Amino acid sequence: MTFQGEIRYNDRVLVKELIQSGYSIKYDLTALYHMASYLDKYANLSKQAKQRIKWFDYYRKSGNVAKTCKYFGISRKTFYKWQKIYDPHNLNSLEDKNRAPINRRKSEITRLQEQRIIKLRKKHLCWSKVKLAKVYEKFYNEKIPSWQVQRIIQKYKLYPNPSKTAKITKKRLKASKKKRITELKKKKKIGFLLCLDTIEIRKQNLKRYIFTAIDNFSKVAFARMYKRANSYNAADFLNRLMYLINGQVDNIQTDNGSEFAKYFEQGCQRLGLNRYYSRPRTPKDNPVNERFNQTLQREFIRMGNYHPNPVKFNQMLTEWLIEYNFYRPHEALDNQTPMELTKVLPMYPSGTKIVFSNQHMRVK
Repeated sequence: MTFQGEIRYNDRVLVKELIQSGYSIKYDLTALYHMASYLDKYANLSKQAKQRIKWFDYYRKSGNVAKTCKYFGISRKTFYKWQKIYDPHNLNSLEDKNRAPINRRKSEITRLQEQRIIKLRKKHLCWSKVKLAKVYEKFYNEKIPSWQVQRIIQKYKLYPNPSKTAKITKKRLKASKKKRITELKKKKKIGFLLCLDTIEIRKQNLKRYIFTAIDNFSKVAFARMYKRANSYNAADFLNRLMYLINGQVDNIQTDNGSEFAKYFEQGCQRLGLNRYYSRPRTPKDNPVNERFNQTLQREFIRMGNYHPNPVKFNQMLTEWLIEYNFYRPHEALDNQTPMELTKVLPMYPSGTKIVFSNQHMRVK
């Protein structure tokens, strides 16, 4: 039944015609209201709750718990747990419940004990929590755990140098977020993991730094000397390295040194590299690069090839790297050379040409 013109809800004749046609204002509008309310509540649900609604919708159609669990990849125990909680009239019943304990642990230290600890700490700012706990027991004839002393120190920031402690804490929090190399499942693939490190050379009252890099699988290596081990030079080394290997790298690994921060981090982000860190004071996390560093020092530097001028040193180093990658057999590669294993020339992009001169090496 169609109606022409504007509908006016105060028109009694129109209302009568609607009722005669089978339309009920009371029941039909109530159903529409409940439907709109349901959709509004559904829109505000979390992703997990919406997924659980799908379980029970599928179950109502199939009538089979085993089939439902198999379809959604859940256990029967999980299904029955939420079925017991589920209230069709209250969709929020499928939301995750608060898992916090009802009875939380309260501090066992009194206000008086706290004031005593603060007084002792302010008097002896450089003493450890263990020493303060011993002194507390001696002065007040009351034993107190050292961990409670530490909590008071942290709560009121009672440190000899608060700004320095804040920096250390920030550094520790940042370190805890780093992706460690132990999390990476290594693959036998060229370019899957590139390991970087730094060698410090002290000769003739001068310090020189050699950045090194080696492919974890093929053992293709690259190195370059700089006067300083800072993030700017590390970024320069990374850019040269990525150009030479045509950017064919999935992951890189470095230690936690300051030279691999700031500009180096920005370079990694710009190049879209997945970065992993070695654990502090754990050389075994980067054994391939550590071994290459030893070989470079034993077979090149200690054989009289050191020069404090980075330009001259890098010229000699380039020649040695060609020998290392193209001609030197590697026991780890079943006495093949890295280039024989790769069957390509990843030292520089295809279409480029290396030109050697008396001064330095240029890439065209």
